[in-house]
Amino acid sequence: MKIRSLVCAAALAYTGNLLAQEANLVKYVNTRQGTNTKYEFSYGNTYPATSLPFGMNTWTAQTGKNGDGWKYQYFEHTIRGFQQSHQCSSWVNDYAVFSLMPVAGKLVVNEDERAASFSHDNEIAQPSYYKVKLDNNITAEMSPTERGAHLRFSFPKAKASYLVLDGYTKMSEVKIIPSERKITGYVNNCRWAPKDFRNYFVIVFDKPFTGYGTWENKKNTIAAKSETAEGEGVGAYIQFKDGETVQAKVASSYISPEQAELTLNTELGKFKSFDDTHKAADKVWNQLLGRMAVEGGTEDQKATFYSCMYHANLFSHQFFEYGKDGKPYYYSPYDGKIHDGYMYTDNGFWDTFRAQFPLNTVLHPKMEGQLVQALLDAQQQCGWLPAWSFPAETGGMLGNHSISLLTDAWVKGIRTFDPKKALEAYYHEATNKGPWGSANGRPGWKEYYANGYVPFTPQTLGSTAWTLEFAYDDFCGYQLAKLTGNKFYKDVFARQMYNYKNLFDTKTRFMRSKDAQGNWIEPFDPMDWGGPYTEGNAWHWTWSVFHDTQGLINLMGGEKNFTAKIDSVFTEPGTIKVGGYGQVIHEMTEMAEFKMGQYAQGNEPIHHLLYMYNYAGQPWKAQQHLRDVMDKMYNASENGYPGDEDEGQMSSWFVLSAAGFYSVCPGTDQYVIGSPLFKKMTIALENGKKFVIEANNNSKENVYIQSATLNGKPYTHNWITQTDIMNGGVLHFEMGNKPALNRGIAPEDRPFSLSKSQ
Repeated sequence: MKIRSLVCAAALAYTGNLLAQEANLVKYVNTRQGTNTKYEFSYGNTYPATSLPFGMNTWTAQTGKNGDGWKYQYFEHTIRGFQQSHQCSSWVNDYAVFSLMPVAGKLVVNEDERAASFSHDNEIAQPSYYKVKLDNNITAEMSPTERGAHLRFSFPKAKASYLVLDGYTKMSEVKIIPSERKITGYVNNCRWAPKDFRNYFVIVFDKPFTGYGTWENKKNTIAAKSETAEGEGVGAYIQFKDGETVQAKVASSYISPEQAELTLNTELGKFKSFDDTHKAADKVWNQLLGRMAVEGGTEDQKATFYSCMYHANLFSHQFFEYGKDGKPYYYSPYDGKIHDGYMYTDNGFWDTFRAQFPLNTVLHPKMEGQLVQALLDAQQQCGWLPAWSFPAETGGMLGNHSISLLTDAWVKGIRTFDPKKALEAYYHEATNKGPWGSANGRPGWKEYYANGYVPFTPQTLGSTAWTLEFAYDDFCGYQLAKLTGNKFYKDVFARQMYNYKNLFDTKTRFMRSKDAQGNWIEPFDPMDWGGPYTEGNAWHWTWSVFHDTQGLINLMGGEKNFTAKIDSVFTEPGTIKVGGYGQVIHEMTEMAEFKMGQYAQGNEPIHHLLYMYNYAGQPWKAQQHLRDVMDKMYNASENGYPGDEDEGQMSSWFVLSAAGFYSVCPGTDQYVIGSPLFKKMTIALENGKKFVIEANNNSKENVYIQSATLNGKPYTHNWITQTDIMNGGVLHFEMGNKPALNRGIAPEDRPFSLSKSQ
């Protein structure tokens, strides 16, 4: 029987010949990285997800109350359940959740009263395995498949042994089948999905029940010996013989109860024991982590790198399942119908277009091809391209960045979709406003086209940020049209992609806001957060010209002014001015915490900034700052990130930067060179080739590139291409402790920009 739980994507099939295939790399990963987070300050806003790469669901210990977005916080000391999860952000909570909680001695169903204390010293938190010994001497273990999990609960001797299934929030149903040692049911807790949305689950135990019943979590009433129940917050409990050790196999489906049973058999049927499932999950993760095999560096650096690589390979979640014929199909969260093919959800593209999806084009081009086609399928099903799916479209954040994913894939040779349909879908997005949030269609699109910018009003908060990101997206539309010979759409977007120029103030050298008459909005303070900016200020947003950095350099009056302006980001005081927000938000606090002036790595708008030194003749400054940020702002602990991890973007930034390059402008085939973290990294590609980055004499002090070769030939460019990587080969750097001031400063060594130097 084919076990699909062992295959995150067909890309992993060839990995038998990989370096480090058998290495135990999961030992480096701490899935609790970034979990010491609360509303006021984010070290990642993560939870310890036990999952296969891009799995349909994850499993996690639950410290927070049902319905609380902060499902696991490191500083909490009790666990109230072990739950199936899909959450990509604490700020949007979760969906399709149910949990299991072992209880010893007396049956307790109330989530507060059944919560058991624990110590992190008694936890193991790895991608393929979670274990905790609770203070009441119950041990819980979990290991994942793509659409399910294998769990094991060990109860203390001579203690009554119960397992409580909690239906979480909203409607649920349970059916207990004692003769089959089974519980089936569904939950429908979800904010963004059709009304008929259900997550069907099936759980099979390896030990007989000695008692059972149902309950509900609103008043915590118990119905002993009841086998079925349906209603708000309905759950079940089962009892085993005293001191039992129990295994549970769990699978779920959005399609039907029958599909959940089929998935249970195909994904977990071959595994006789929990340890077999754990071993198989270890193999999947070790193979994937081994595809970016690092040498040199400290153990702490390896832990940080592989913990980030784990997070970079969790989202988007698969939302498709395999039928009896072995073919993929899915319940659409957009139209509520069943469709053939692939669907992926749980991602906010405003965050992840920058690095997480470009990383996919390197590691998972086949999956990326499925995903970009799924974008167009989703557009057909709901009328709009996804921007922030969870699992259906929420319209969250800003920009129309599906076009970035589509164009980036096409440019890099991933051509699984019809480009004309993609351009038609994007044109519709860019000339309409959808019914959901500010990233669903375009708010202010008429003014943007007529005036070249979105004017700032009380109704258009974020207008400057919108304009900048619309201009980049229009570049992507232009690029895709140009590459596919579509003159109509090429001409449509050719002028719009320069709209960023309309909000640049030559006096202050900042991106600012204008009113409908074209007047600058006064008063202006570049440190003021909010207003025309989204989750940032002018110091953060002025740089959002990914596609035309040379054009921005020209606006600033040349390279000297441009690099001096970047320098000022670090020399300005890290003063917080709440501006239009009127209160301190966590992104402000995080910026101030790291004491790098106005540099705010904890949020996405500034992620590409350091690489911009490469466009202006000072690549060594990028090298120094990048290593400083990697060293000071990232680690593998519960305090591991400088802000929200955001569906893999914060991690993907680190993974790519540690490799020595970054995707400043997705939609082109270039990656801009930084400063590699390790002495050697070997990237094993889907096509069977290897791309190796060597950094001779690399150390904490030797962060500056002295010289480089690509496949043995001198290489002076501050960029490499997707083709360079996918062809395999060796990019070799000689590193030193002083800047090489004359390397990589010629015009041809600078990365792509639309404009030419003036």
